[in-house]
Amino acid sequence: MRLHPIHMMYDPYIMKRTQIYLEEDQASRLSHLARSRGTTSSKMIREAVDTYLADEPAGDDWLTRQRSAVEATFASIPRLPDGLTYVRVSRARDAERLEDLERRWRHR
Repeated sequence: MRLHPIHMMYDPYIMKRTQIYLEEDQASRLSHLARSRGTTSSKMIREAVDTYLADEPAGDDWLTRQRSAVEATFASIPRLPDGLTYVRVSRARDAERLEDLERRWRHR
């Protein structure tokens, strides 16, 4: 005896049961589309989830891509000096600013 897909039961050891909330219109359209295709709403939802997840990068893949992007752009802004030079220039400017403030304070 072969069951029509609508009447099939799923093995609870293979599938995890879950519930979702759909808007009235979504539920109606999904049900109508499932009937017209001869399948179940559940199967269509699983297929939609599979499609969605296929477009999402896996955790390690995403991290690898992010690291590659950082490495590819690292030091790509040539107008910035190296770290040591940047710190020395910043400290020199701070010292000049402080000296200027002290001079102004004394000559008030």
